[in-house]
Amino acid sequence: MTKPSAHRQPTLAELAGKTPSPASAAPAALCSDPYWRQGQSLTAATHAQLPRKVDVVVIGSGFTGLSAALTLTRAGRSVAILEKDQLGAGASTRNGSQLGSGNQKFRVKTLIEMFGELKAKALLSEGVAMLDYIEELIRTENLDCHFYRCGRFRGAVRPAHYDAMARDMEDLHKFAGVESFMVPKQEQHKEIRTDYFYGGSVLPDDASLHPGLFHGRLVTRLREAGALLLDNTPALGIESDSKGFIVTTHAGPIWAANVIAATNGYTRGFDRYLSRRIVQVPSSVIVTEALPQKQIDAMMPAKRMYGNSARVFFYFRAAPSEPRLIWGGRAGRMVRADTPAAFGHLASDMLRVFPDLGEVKATHGWTGQIGYTFDDLPHLGKTPKGIHFAMGYCGTGVTRSIYFGHKVALKVLGSPKGRTEFDDITFPTHPFHFVADRAVPVFESWYRVKDAYS
Repeated sequence: MTKPSAHRQPTLAELAGKTPSPASAAPAALCSDPYWRQGQSLTAATHAQLPRKVDVVVIGSGFTGLSAALTLTRAGRSVAILEKDQLGAGASTRNGSQLGSGNQKFRVKTLIEMFGELKAKALLSEGVAMLDYIEELIRTENLDCHFYRCGRFRGAVRPAHYDAMARDMEDLHKFAGVESFMVPKQEQHKEIRTDYFYGGSVLPDDASLHPGLFHGRLVTRLREAGALLLDNTPALGIESDSKGFIVTTHAGPIWAANVIAATNGYTRGFDRYLSRRIVQVPSSVIVTEALPQKQIDAMMPAKRMYGNSARVFFYFRAAPSEPRLIWGGRAGRMVRADTPAAFGHLASDMLRVFPDLGEVKATHGWTGQIGYTFDDLPHLGKTPKGIHFAMGYCGTGVTRSIYFGHKVALKVLGSPKGRTEFDDITFPTHPFHFVADRAVPVFESWYRVKDAYS
Protein backbone atom coordinates (compact mmCIF):
# COMPACT_ATOMS: atom_id res chain seq x y z
CA MET A 1 0.00 0.00 0.00
CA THR A 2 1.23 3.47 -0.81
CA LYS A 3 -1.50 5.56 0.82
CA PRO A 4 0.07 7.59 3.64
CA SER A 5 -1.68 7.38 7.00
CA ALA A 6 -1.88 11.19 7.12
CA HIS A 7 -4.17 11.16 4.09
CA ARG A 8 -7.76 10.07 3.73
CA GLN A 9 -9.75 8.26 1.09
CA PRO A 10 -12.07 10.53 -0.95
CA THR A 11 -15.72 9.72 -1.63
CA LEU A 12 -16.75 9.15 -5.23
CA ALA A 13 -18.78 12.37 -5.17
CA GLU A 14 -15.75 14.29 -3.97
CA LEU A 15 -13.52 12.60 -6.54
CA ALA A 16 -16.01 13.50 -9.29
CA GLY A 17 -16.11 17.12 -8.16
CA LYS A 18 -19.78 16.93 -7.16
CA THR A 19 -19.10 17.82 -3.53
CA PRO A 20 -16.24 19.95 -2.15
CA SER A 21 -13.56 18.51 0.10
CA PRO A 22 -14.17 19.22 3.80
CA ALA A 23 -12.21 22.36 4.68
CA SER A 24 -10.66 20.87 7.82
CA ALA A 25 -10.02 17.41 6.44
CA ALA A 26 -6.62 15.94 5.63
CA PRO A 27 -5.68 15.84 1.94
CA ALA A 28 -7.30 13.05 -0.04
CA ALA A 29 -5.17 10.30 -1.58
CA LEU A 30 -5.59 6.99 -3.35
CA CYS A 31 -3.39 3.94 -3.16
CA SER A 32 -1.45 4.05 -6.44
CA ASP A 33 -0.36 0.43 -6.21
CA PRO A 34 -2.83 -1.65 -8.31
CA TYR A 35 -5.42 -3.56 -6.32
CA TRP A 36 -4.45 -6.71 -8.22
CA ARG A 37 -1.04 -6.69 -6.56
CA GLN A 38 -2.29 -6.99 -3.00
CA GLY A 39 -0.43 -9.94 -1.53
CA GLN A 40 1.50 -10.46 -4.78
CA SER A 41 5.26 -10.06 -4.87
CA LEU A 42 6.65 -8.26 -7.91
CA THR A 43 10.29 -8.92 -6.99
CA ALA A 44 12.05 -11.31 -9.33
CA ALA A 45 14.01 -12.96 -6.46
CA THR A 46 16.38 -14.14 -9.19
CA HIS A 47 19.71 -12.45 -8.58
CA ALA A 48 21.84 -14.73 -10.71
CA GLN A 49 24.56 -13.25 -12.86
CA LEU A 50 23.50 -12.38 -16.39
CA PRO A 51 24.31 -15.40 -18.56
CA ARG A 52 26.63 -14.99 -21.52
CA LYS A 53 24.26 -16.78 -23.88
CA VAL A 54 20.80 -18.34 -24.00
CA ASP A 55 18.58 -19.75 -26.72
CA VAL A 56 16.02 -16.92 -26.44
CA VAL A 57 15.94 -13.51 -24.80
CA VAL A 58 12.43 -12.27 -24.08
CA ILE A 59 12.11 -8.52 -23.52
CA GLY A 60 9.19 -7.76 -21.20
CA SER A 61 7.72 -9.73 -18.31
CA GLY A 62 4.02 -9.14 -18.96
CA PHE A 63 1.54 -11.72 -20.20
CA THR A 64 3.05 -11.83 -23.70
CA GLY A 65 6.59 -12.44 -22.46
CA LEU A 66 5.63 -14.97 -19.80
CA SER A 67 3.35 -16.88 -22.17
CA ALA A 68 6.09 -17.02 -24.80
CA ALA A 69 8.71 -18.06 -22.26
CA LEU A 70 6.51 -20.85 -20.88
CA THR A 71 6.00 -22.32 -24.36
CA LEU A 72 9.75 -22.12 -25.04
CA THR A 73 10.87 -23.65 -21.74
CA ARG A 74 8.33 -26.44 -22.09
CA ALA A 75 10.02 -27.14 -25.45
CA GLY A 76 13.44 -27.36 -23.78
CA ARG A 77 14.84 -23.95 -24.73
CA SER A 78 16.91 -21.82 -22.33
CA VAL A 79 15.19 -18.46 -21.79
CA ALA A 80 16.14 -15.19 -20.11
CA ILE A 81 13.38 -12.64 -19.52
CA LEU A 82 14.62 -9.05 -19.27
CA GLU A 83 12.38 -6.56 -17.45
CA LYS A 84 13.27 -2.89 -17.07
CA ASP A 85 11.16 -2.55 -13.90
CA GLN A 86 9.78 -5.13 -11.50
CA LEU A 87 8.23 -8.26 -12.97
CA GLY A 88 4.74 -7.51 -14.20
CA ALA A 89 4.91 -3.84 -13.28
CA GLY A 90 3.26 -2.84 -16.57
CA ALA A 91 -0.27 -3.32 -17.84
CA SER A 92 -0.42 -7.05 -17.12
CA THR A 93 -1.13 -6.22 -13.46
CA ARG A 94 -2.91 -2.93 -14.22
CA ASN A 95 -5.74 -4.03 -16.54
CA GLY A 96 -9.48 -4.43 -16.17
CA SER A 97 -9.26 -8.26 -16.03
CA GLN A 98 -11.87 -8.85 -18.75
CA LEU A 99 -11.42 -11.52 -21.44
CA GLY A 100 -13.40 -11.65 -24.66
CA SER A 101 -12.76 -13.11 -28.07
CA GLY A 102 -9.71 -11.41 -29.55
CA ASN A 103 -11.49 -9.48 -32.32
CA GLN A 104 -14.00 -7.13 -30.73
CA LYS A 105 -12.42 -3.83 -31.78
CA PHE A 106 -14.37 -3.82 -35.05
CA ARG A 107 -17.91 -4.66 -35.97
CA VAL A 108 -18.20 -7.74 -38.15
CA LYS A 109 -19.45 -5.62 -41.04
CA THR A 110 -16.35 -3.41 -40.76
CA LEU A 111 -14.00 -6.39 -40.73
CA ILE A 112 -15.63 -7.71 -43.90
CA GLU A 113 -15.24 -4.31 -45.56
CA MET A 114 -11.56 -4.28 -44.57
CA PHE A 115 -10.57 -7.84 -45.45
CA GLY A 116 -13.36 -9.57 -47.32
CA GLU A 117 -15.75 -12.14 -45.96
CA LEU A 118 -13.40 -15.15 -45.97
CA LYS A 119 -10.55 -13.41 -44.13
CA ALA A 120 -12.90 -11.68 -41.71
CA LYS A 121 -14.47 -15.01 -40.79
CA ALA A 122 -11.02 -16.52 -40.20
CA LEU A 123 -9.99 -13.60 -37.97
CA LEU A 124 -13.19 -13.87 -35.94
CA SER A 125 -12.78 -17.62 -35.52
CA GLU A 126 -9.22 -17.18 -34.30
CA GLY A 127 -10.48 -14.59 -31.82
CA VAL A 128 -12.71 -17.27 -30.32
CA ALA A 129 -9.76 -19.69 -30.28
CA MET A 130 -7.73 -17.18 -28.23
CA LEU A 131 -10.09 -17.40 -25.29
CA ASP A 132 -10.35 -21.18 -25.56
CA TYR A 133 -6.54 -21.42 -25.50
CA ILE A 134 -6.35 -19.35 -22.30
CA GLU A 135 -8.92 -21.53 -20.57
CA GLU A 136 -6.98 -24.66 -21.54
CA LEU A 137 -3.66 -23.12 -20.40
CA ILE A 138 -5.12 -22.27 -17.00
CA ARG A 139 -6.47 -25.80 -16.64
CA THR A 140 -3.37 -27.71 -17.75
CA GLU A 141 -0.93 -25.53 -15.78
CA ASN A 142 -3.25 -25.43 -12.75
CA LEU A 143 -3.16 -21.63 -12.53
CA ASP A 144 -5.49 -20.68 -9.68
CA CYS A 145 -6.54 -17.17 -10.73
CA HIS A 146 -10.34 -16.87 -10.44
CA PHE A 147 -10.89 -17.62 -14.13
CA TYR A 148 -14.62 -17.68 -14.77
CA ARG A 149 -16.80 -17.71 -17.90
CA CYS A 150 -19.14 -15.14 -16.42
CA GLY A 151 -20.12 -13.38 -19.66
CA ARG A 152 -20.07 -9.70 -20.56
CA PHE A 153 -22.91 -7.16 -20.70
CA ARG A 154 -22.29 -4.18 -22.97
CA GLY A 155 -24.72 -1.34 -22.36
CA ALA A 156 -26.02 0.87 -25.15
CA VAL A 157 -25.59 4.57 -24.31
CA ARG A 158 -27.92 5.57 -27.19
CA PRO A 159 -31.02 3.79 -28.57
CA ALA A 160 -29.35 3.63 -32.00
CA HIS A 161 -26.40 1.82 -30.43
CA TYR A 162 -28.72 -0.96 -29.29
CA ASP A 163 -29.97 -1.57 -32.83
CA ALA A 164 -26.43 -1.55 -34.24
CA MET A 165 -25.34 -3.94 -31.50
CA ALA A 166 -28.15 -6.35 -32.33
CA ARG A 167 -27.12 -6.47 -35.99
CA ASP A 168 -23.50 -7.04 -35.05
CA MET A 169 -24.39 -9.88 -32.68
CA GLU A 170 -26.32 -11.54 -35.52
CA ASP A 171 -23.26 -11.24 -37.76
CA LEU A 172 -20.97 -12.54 -35.04
CA HIS A 173 -23.08 -15.68 -34.77
CA LYS A 174 -23.38 -16.07 -38.54
CA PHE A 175 -19.67 -15.78 -39.29
CA ALA A 176 -18.01 -17.11 -36.11
CA GLY A 177 -20.69 -19.12 -34.31
CA VAL A 178 -20.50 -16.86 -31.24
CA GLU A 179 -23.56 -17.07 -29.00
CA SER A 180 -25.12 -13.89 -27.63
CA PHE A 181 -28.45 -12.38 -26.72
CA MET A 182 -29.92 -8.91 -26.55
CA VAL A 183 -31.41 -7.39 -23.40
CA PRO A 184 -33.97 -4.61 -24.03
CA LYS A 185 -34.06 -1.62 -21.70
CA GLN A 186 -37.20 -2.78 -19.91
CA GLU A 187 -35.41 -6.01 -18.93
CA GLN A 188 -31.89 -4.77 -18.23
CA HIS A 189 -32.36 -4.78 -14.43
CA LYS A 190 -31.93 -8.55 -14.70
CA GLU A 191 -28.36 -7.81 -15.78
CA ILE A 192 -27.56 -4.52 -14.07
CA ARG A 193 -29.54 -2.29 -11.70
CA THR A 194 -29.35 1.00 -13.60
CA ASP A 195 -31.48 3.08 -15.94
CA TYR A 196 -28.46 4.67 -17.61
CA PHE A 197 -28.34 2.26 -20.56
CA TYR A 198 -30.84 1.69 -23.35
CA GLY A 199 -30.54 -2.06 -23.10
CA GLY A 200 -27.50 -3.98 -24.25
CA SER A 201 -25.95 -7.20 -25.49
CA VAL A 202 -24.61 -10.20 -23.57
CA LEU A 203 -21.78 -12.46 -24.70
CA PRO A 204 -22.21 -15.31 -22.19
CA ASP A 205 -18.90 -17.05 -22.98
CA ASP A 206 -16.68 -14.03 -22.23
CA ALA A 207 -14.62 -14.41 -19.08
CA SER A 208 -12.76 -12.80 -16.21
CA LEU A 209 -9.71 -13.56 -14.10
CA HIS A 210 -7.52 -12.07 -11.39
CA PRO A 211 -4.54 -10.68 -13.38
CA GLY A 212 -2.23 -10.41 -10.39
CA LEU A 213 -2.75 -14.06 -9.46
CA PHE A 214 -2.51 -15.17 -13.09
CA HIS A 215 0.78 -13.33 -13.53
CA GLY A 216 2.18 -14.66 -10.27
CA ARG A 217 1.25 -18.26 -11.10
CA LEU A 218 2.95 -17.95 -14.51
CA VAL A 219 6.12 -16.63 -12.85
CA THR A 220 6.10 -19.62 -10.50
CA ARG A 221 5.73 -22.08 -13.39
CA LEU A 222 8.61 -20.42 -15.25
CA ARG A 223 10.93 -20.56 -12.25
CA GLU A 224 10.06 -24.22 -11.80
CA ALA A 225 10.87 -24.81 -15.48
CA GLY A 226 14.28 -23.12 -15.17
CA ALA A 227 13.68 -19.83 -16.95
CA LEU A 228 15.80 -16.89 -15.79
CA LEU A 229 13.71 -13.84 -14.84
CA LEU A 230 15.73 -10.65 -14.43
CA ASP A 231 14.03 -7.51 -13.14
CA ASN A 232 15.54 -4.00 -13.29
CA THR A 233 17.46 -5.17 -16.36
CA PRO A 234 16.32 -3.16 -19.39
CA ALA A 235 17.36 -4.06 -22.91
CA LEU A 236 19.34 -1.03 -24.06
CA GLY A 237 19.96 -2.14 -27.62
CA ILE A 238 19.91 -5.15 -29.93
CA GLU A 239 22.46 -5.91 -32.60
CA SER A 240 22.46 -8.92 -34.90
CA ASP A 241 25.46 -11.03 -35.78
CA SER A 242 25.86 -13.92 -38.22
CA LYS A 243 24.16 -16.44 -35.93
CA GLY A 244 21.93 -14.48 -33.58
CA PHE A 245 21.68 -11.32 -31.51
CA ILE A 246 23.64 -9.42 -28.90
CA VAL A 247 21.38 -7.70 -26.37
CA THR A 248 23.04 -4.89 -24.42
CA THR A 249 22.10 -4.33 -20.76
CA HIS A 250 23.59 -2.41 -17.82
CA ALA A 251 24.84 -5.74 -16.52
CA GLY A 252 26.64 -6.49 -19.79
CA PRO A 253 25.81 -8.13 -23.12
CA ILE A 254 23.91 -11.38 -23.57
CA TRP A 255 23.92 -13.42 -26.79
CA ALA A 256 20.78 -15.22 -27.96
CA ALA A 257 19.86 -17.19 -31.04
CA ASN A 258 16.50 -15.40 -31.03
CA VAL A 259 14.96 -12.35 -29.39
CA ILE A 260 11.25 -11.75 -28.69
CA ALA A 261 10.03 -8.19 -28.07
CA ALA A 262 6.99 -8.42 -25.76
CA THR A 263 6.65 -4.85 -24.54
CA ASN A 264 3.31 -3.65 -26.02
CA GLY A 265 2.43 -0.26 -24.48
CA TYR A 266 5.94 0.12 -23.06
CA THR A 267 7.75 -0.27 -26.39
CA ARG A 268 10.37 2.45 -26.49
CA GLY A 269 14.12 2.70 -26.88
CA PHE A 270 15.55 -0.68 -27.80
CA ASP A 271 14.28 -0.94 -31.41
CA ARG A 272 13.32 1.91 -33.75
CA TYR A 273 11.16 -0.22 -36.06
CA LEU A 274 8.83 -1.22 -33.22
CA SER A 275 8.86 2.17 -31.44
CA ARG A 276 7.56 3.84 -34.63
CA ARG A 277 4.53 1.51 -34.73
CA ILE A 278 3.19 1.60 -31.17
CA VAL A 279 1.21 4.50 -29.71
CA GLN A 280 1.20 4.65 -25.91
CA VAL A 281 -2.32 5.31 -24.63
CA PRO A 282 -2.78 5.69 -20.85
CA SER A 283 -5.69 3.89 -19.21
CA SER A 284 -6.78 4.21 -15.57
CA VAL A 285 -8.66 2.17 -12.99
CA ILE A 286 -10.22 3.01 -9.63
CA VAL A 287 -11.49 0.70 -6.89
CA THR A 288 -14.08 1.36 -4.20
CA GLU A 289 -13.98 0.40 -0.57
CA ALA A 290 -15.64 -2.88 0.36
CA LEU A 291 -19.44 -2.66 0.16
CA PRO A 292 -22.09 -4.94 1.64
CA GLN A 293 -22.22 -8.07 -0.51
CA LYS A 294 -25.99 -7.75 -0.89
CA GLN A 295 -25.50 -4.28 -2.37
CA ILE A 296 -23.04 -5.60 -4.99
CA ASP A 297 -25.43 -8.47 -5.77
CA ALA A 298 -28.33 -6.04 -6.22
CA MET A 299 -26.32 -3.72 -8.49
CA MET A 300 -25.00 -6.49 -10.74
CA PRO A 301 -27.31 -9.50 -10.27
CA ALA A 302 -25.94 -11.39 -13.30
CA LYS A 303 -22.37 -11.15 -11.92
CA ARG A 304 -20.80 -10.41 -15.31
CA MET A 305 -18.14 -8.15 -16.79
CA TYR A 306 -19.61 -4.84 -17.95
CA GLY A 307 -18.87 -2.13 -20.51
CA ASN A 308 -20.59 0.40 -22.72
CA SER A 309 -20.93 1.42 -26.36
CA ALA A 310 -19.38 4.90 -26.26
CA ARG A 311 -16.29 5.86 -28.27
CA VAL A 312 -14.49 6.65 -25.02
CA PHE A 313 -15.79 3.62 -23.20
CA PHE A 314 -15.61 2.49 -19.61
CA TYR A 315 -15.65 -1.02 -18.16
CA PHE A 316 -16.31 -2.41 -14.71
CA ARG A 317 -16.81 -5.49 -12.58
CA ALA A 318 -17.04 -6.68 -8.99
CA ALA A 319 -13.74 -7.78 -7.47
CA PRO A 320 -13.34 -11.57 -7.63
CA SER A 321 -12.77 -12.16 -3.93
CA GLU A 322 -14.44 -9.29 -2.06
CA PRO A 323 -17.37 -6.90 -2.61
CA ARG A 324 -15.59 -3.94 -4.23
CA LEU A 325 -16.34 -2.25 -7.54
CA ILE A 326 -13.47 -2.03 -10.04
CA TRP A 327 -13.94 0.65 -12.73
CA GLY A 328 -11.68 1.53 -15.65
CA GLY A 329 -11.44 3.75 -18.69
CA ARG A 330 -9.15 6.08 -20.57
CA ALA A 331 -6.87 8.20 -18.40
CA GLY A 332 -7.74 11.80 -17.58
CA ARG A 333 -5.15 14.27 -18.92
CA MET A 334 -6.13 17.65 -17.50
CA VAL A 335 -4.34 17.29 -14.16
CA ARG A 336 -1.30 15.53 -12.72
CA ALA A 337 -1.60 11.76 -13.05
CA ASP A 338 -0.55 11.13 -9.45
CA THR A 339 -3.40 13.14 -7.89
CA PRO A 340 -6.93 11.97 -7.01
CA ALA A 341 -8.36 14.54 -9.45
CA ALA A 342 -6.82 12.54 -12.32
CA PHE A 343 -9.44 9.86 -11.66
CA GLY A 344 -12.43 12.17 -11.37
CA HIS A 345 -13.81 11.26 -14.80
CA LEU A 346 -13.99 7.59 -13.76
CA ALA A 347 -15.88 8.49 -10.60
CA SER A 348 -18.25 10.63 -12.69
CA ASP A 349 -18.91 7.73 -15.04
CA MET A 350 -19.55 5.43 -12.09
CA LEU A 351 -22.05 7.83 -10.57
CA ARG A 352 -23.88 8.19 -13.88
CA VAL A 353 -24.48 4.45 -13.86
CA PHE A 354 -24.91 4.05 -10.08
CA PRO A 355 -25.97 7.48 -8.73
CA ASP A 356 -26.48 6.19 -5.17
CA LEU A 357 -22.76 5.55 -4.62
CA GLY A 358 -21.74 9.16 -4.01
CA GLU A 359 -20.73 8.61 -0.37
CA VAL A 360 -18.78 5.42 -1.12
CA LYS A 361 -15.03 5.90 -0.76
CA ALA A 362 -12.46 5.21 -3.48
CA THR A 363 -9.39 3.38 -2.20
CA HIS A 364 -7.17 2.74 -5.24
CA GLY A 365 -6.36 4.62 -8.42
CA TRP A 366 -3.64 3.76 -10.95
CA THR A 367 -2.70 4.18 -14.61
CA GLY A 368 -1.05 1.88 -17.16
CA GLN A 369 -0.05 2.05 -20.82
CA ILE A 370 -2.08 0.44 -23.59
CA GLY A 371 -0.23 -0.33 -26.82
CA TYR A 372 -2.25 0.98 -29.77
CA THR A 373 -1.44 0.56 -33.46
CA PHE A 374 -2.22 2.80 -36.42
CA ASP A 375 -4.66 0.24 -37.85
CA ASP A 376 -6.27 -0.81 -34.53
CA LEU A 377 -5.10 -4.39 -35.06
CA PRO A 378 -2.63 -6.50 -33.06
CA HIS A 379 0.54 -7.67 -34.79
CA LEU A 380 3.12 -10.40 -34.49
CA GLY A 381 6.01 -11.35 -36.72
CA LYS A 382 9.66 -10.36 -37.29
CA THR A 383 11.27 -6.96 -37.74
CA PRO A 384 13.63 -6.34 -40.68
CA LYS A 385 16.46 -7.04 -38.22
CA GLY A 386 14.96 -10.44 -37.41
CA ILE A 387 13.56 -9.70 -33.93
CA HIS A 388 10.35 -11.58 -33.23
CA PHE A 389 7.56 -9.47 -31.73
CA ALA A 390 3.97 -9.65 -30.50
CA MET A 391 2.21 -6.43 -29.45
CA GLY A 392 -0.34 -3.74 -30.28
CA TYR A 393 -3.36 -5.17 -28.49
CA CYS A 394 -5.38 -1.94 -28.60
CA GLY A 395 -7.15 -2.36 -25.27
CA THR A 396 -7.98 -6.08 -25.49
CA GLY A 397 -4.60 -7.17 -24.20
CA VAL A 398 -5.48 -9.82 -21.64
CA THR A 399 -6.83 -12.20 -24.28
CA ARG A 400 -4.55 -11.25 -27.16
CA SER A 401 -1.28 -11.08 -25.24
CA ILE A 402 -1.47 -14.56 -23.74
CA TYR A 403 -2.38 -16.14 -27.08
CA PHE A 404 0.08 -14.10 -29.15
CA GLY A 405 2.89 -14.88 -26.71
CA HIS A 406 2.28 -18.58 -27.25
CA LYS A 407 2.10 -18.18 -31.02
CA VAL A 408 5.25 -16.10 -31.38
CA ALA A 409 7.12 -18.69 -29.32
CA LEU A 410 5.94 -21.40 -31.70
CA LYS A 411 7.28 -19.28 -34.57
CA VAL A 412 10.68 -19.15 -32.85
CA LEU A 413 10.55 -22.92 -32.54
CA GLY A 414 9.81 -23.21 -36.25
CA SER A 415 6.51 -24.96 -35.58
CA PRO A 416 3.77 -24.73 -38.23
CA LYS A 417 1.34 -24.40 -35.31
CA GLY A 418 2.68 -20.85 -34.88
CA ARG A 419 0.71 -19.69 -37.92
CA THR A 420 -2.03 -17.12 -37.29
CA GLU A 421 -4.48 -15.22 -39.45
CA PHE A 422 -2.61 -12.05 -38.47
CA ASP A 423 0.65 -13.10 -40.11
CA ASP A 424 0.00 -11.44 -43.45
CA ILE A 425 -1.33 -8.14 -42.09
CA THR A 426 1.20 -5.34 -42.61
CA PHE A 427 2.33 -3.58 -39.43
CA PRO A 428 1.94 0.11 -40.37
CA THR A 429 3.60 3.23 -39.07
CA HIS A 430 2.64 6.86 -39.75
CA PRO A 431 4.59 9.89 -40.98
CA PHE A 432 3.70 11.72 -37.76
CA HIS A 433 4.31 8.77 -35.43
CA PHE A 434 6.66 10.91 -33.35
CA VAL A 435 3.78 13.10 -32.13
CA ALA A 436 1.16 10.34 -31.83
CA ASP A 437 1.56 9.91 -28.06
CA ARG A 438 1.10 13.63 -27.48
CA ALA A 439 -1.94 13.73 -29.80
CA VAL A 440 -3.82 11.10 -27.78
CA PRO A 441 -5.45 13.55 -25.31
CA VAL A 442 -6.66 15.73 -28.20
CA PHE A 443 -8.43 12.81 -29.85
CA GLU A 444 -9.80 11.58 -26.52
CA SER A 445 -11.31 15.01 -25.84
CA TRP A 446 -12.85 15.12 -29.31
CA TYR A 447 -14.34 11.65 -28.89
CA ARG A 448 -15.84 12.65 -25.55
CA VAL A 449 -17.53 15.61 -27.24
CA LYS A 450 -18.90 13.33 -29.94
CA ASP A 451 -20.14 10.87 -27.29
CA ALA A 452 -21.97 13.70 -25.54
CA TYR A 453 -23.71 15.06 -28.62
CA SER A 454 -24.18 12.11 -30.98
